[in-house]
Amino acid sequence: MLLLVVVGLRVAFAAALAGLSGLVWIFWQKQGYASEQFVKALVVAVKVAGQVPHSKIASQSLSLIPAFILIGYLAYYAGLTTALFRAAKRWVGWLPGGLAVATVFATAGFATVSGASVATSAVFAKIAIPEMRALGYNKRFAAGVVAAGGTLASLIPPSALLVIYAVIVEQDVGRLLLAGFVPGMFSAIVYAGLVILLAVGIRNFGPAVGGFSWRERWSSLPPTLPILLVVVVLVGFVVNPFGGEAWGTPTEGGALGAFIVFCVAMANGMRWDQLKRALLQTAKLSVMIFAIIWGVLIYVRFLGFAHLPMAFSEWLGGLEYSPLLIMVCILLSYALLGMFMDAIGMMLLTLPIVFPAVIALNGGEGVSIEESTFGMTAEMCAIWFGILVVKMAEFCLITPPIGLNCFVVAGVQKDISVQDVFRGVMPFFFADAVTIACLVAFPAVVLWLPGLVK
Repeated sequence: MLLLVVVGLRVAFAAALAGLSGLVWIFWQKQGYASEQFVKALVVAVKVAGQVPHSKIASQSLSLIPAFILIGYLAYYAGLTTALFRAAKRWVGWLPGGLAVATVFATAGFATVSGASVATSAVFAKIAIPEMRALGYNKRFAAGVVAAGGTLASLIPPSALLVIYAVIVEQDVGRLLLAGFVPGMFSAIVYAGLVILLAVGIRNFGPAVGGFSWRERWSSLPPTLPILLVVVVLVGFVVNPFGGEAWGTPTEGGALGAFIVFCVAMANGMRWDQLKRALLQTAKLSVMIFAIIWGVLIYVRFLGFAHLPMAFSEWLGGLEYSPLLIMVCILLSYALLGMFMDAIGMMLLTLPIVFPAVIALNGGEGVSIEESTFGMTAEMCAIWFGILVVKMAEFCLITPPIGLNCFVVAGVQKDISVQDVFRGVMPFFFADAVTIACLVAFPAVVLWLPGLVK
């Protein structure tokens, strides 16, 4: 499968072909490799693989993905991105490296209504980079800020990656979405801190942006209120902030959030051609994601018949090393794998094998907090590991040679090369390493908010 990916075949088709071949091999092996039984093994394998698309995709949880993506594209046409950047510039522009700091917080704000990091990077490459360059920022760093800031959409809900993770490992989508808020905002603060340190330590790095009155600052907030409303709706449909039962399901919250942003976009003068582009872009990205899921789940079905997840869990549990060291090695392997694969494909291919092993490392499915390795139940371990995996997926969006966000930023700003963007994001590798280390060392950062849901 990896060979097919390396030679240029799409992940979805490479995984489906490898999975189908593996199923044929297993069923033919059960017939003793008799030549006359090959066609029968092929028919059985095709039937098993053919059940995957409907049985796995016909899930209410996965309907969140197009809803979240649509929210992001409609928010762009509603002018919320410009409003966010303007508000962030007026409130934090006075800091050292203020415009870059504003870009980080604006991307974090837009991440609360966008489930796609690529879309976030593309939008702010148009808005923020020209302003930063006009103010004297190095073009490489300006591009790096936008590429790194765009990754925040992978972790801050609504997040398509968190939904995919929840479906693969069969965990509660709502609690996972809640778990992404605090680590996502923490990542944004670490990014902003890095920018401030660079601005303080390097002369003429990036001047502060001042001269805004308090009236101008307060007047910049009302246009951003629809984003706050969407966040309240999404959170309320997972956990009722006033106590009692939740207002609905995460799927209903995603649909209502998309409707709210649609109404704001219409009120702000969105044209028919803009609506059509938003719908088409949502459909294209959704179909790409679902195609990858289809292909990889066929491969996962083969892994299940081969009993590989169980064998890997037993092998990993038998290693005479610290469970925490093994966890760190797993995360490092994600960093390495992400250099050659996209985030969705990487998660879909590895989680069916790695996730059971991580739960086994913690002590198994029914382990109590007192007897667990990492000091948490299996359910909380699944949430903690999910946030770590998605954070690693964020990291992979800016690592060469296929860091997707870097290619998107370079594509939007034609005079900035991909190599320039990769050089610009290098300082953010250190920031991500700090964030991941903190999330590993202090799981409470991840587990506090979902722990409020009973």
